[in-house]
Amino acid sequence: MDQSIQDILQMVYGVLATYGINVVGALVIIVVGFMVAGWARRALERALERALSRSGKMDATLVRFFGSLVRYAIIAFVIIAALQQFGVEATSLVAVFGAAGLAIGLALQGTLSNVAAGVMLLMFRPFKIGDFVDIGGKTGTVKEVGLFTTELATGDNVKIIMPNGQIWGQAIANFSANPTRRVDLMMGIDYGDNIDTAMATINRVIGEETRALTDQDSTVAVAELADSSVNIVVRVWVNAADYWGVRWDLTKKLKEQLEADGISIPFPQQTVHHVNQAAE
Repeated sequence: MDQSIQDILQMVYGVLATYGINVVGALVIIVVGFMVAGWARRALERALERALSRSGKMDATLVRFFGSLVRYAIIAFVIIAALQQFGVEATSLVAVFGAAGLAIGLALQGTLSNVAAGVMLLMFRPFKIGDFVDIGGKTGTVKEVGLFTTELATGDNVKIIMPNGQIWGQAIANFSANPTRRVDLMMGIDYGDNIDTAMATINRVIGEETRALTDQDSTVAVAELADSSVNIVVRVWVNAADYWGVRWDLTKKLKEQLEADGISIPFPQQTVHHVNQAAE
């Protein structure tokens, strides 16, 4: 065998003899550590979910946040312990991680801003899991709030993943925050129809709607004299869960009942007057 090859093999044997046990130990620490990190996250999430179901004091949004926080903390300790197998001092690791953290922070400013925004969302909680929200034109039900991103599901079940940095800088409309909502409709009637008759019909239909809240007054008023119709505004308070059902049903019932009572609902139209001028 060539002398150079023998030298290389002897060097490899020497390295294995010196660091072999340390390498195996580091691998065992990493494998076991990642398993423990996953187990600890799941155990904490289950414990928090049980506490939430009993007391209701903790927001479900925080469950996954604390679970992820524990997992990342354990993984950090695992990495430090694995490196110590090779004789690396813990103080040196802290210094290295500090310098690396500064460099990474400068390189990943956008990512870290998402983390900061995620913490702010979890602290101030403008929405929670299960809320129906509109964020920057994206509408859906909140499925998960993480450190980096927030997941929404649209009405037709399309997943939307938004960076937390974009969410925190946007106006957030939370449709689930309040227990009641107001249904706003605009009904147009013909200029030749009797306004009082139309308003009486609308009030009768509202009175027959059992989901309309009786402790808050409904509004039926003439809103404007439009180009093709007299527009009557209709405002009804309902429970938030009944909003869409009441809106759709009222629209149908009002149209049908107005027509049954002889009130016409005009469509946009224009009247053109043509004047013939005699030729000179």
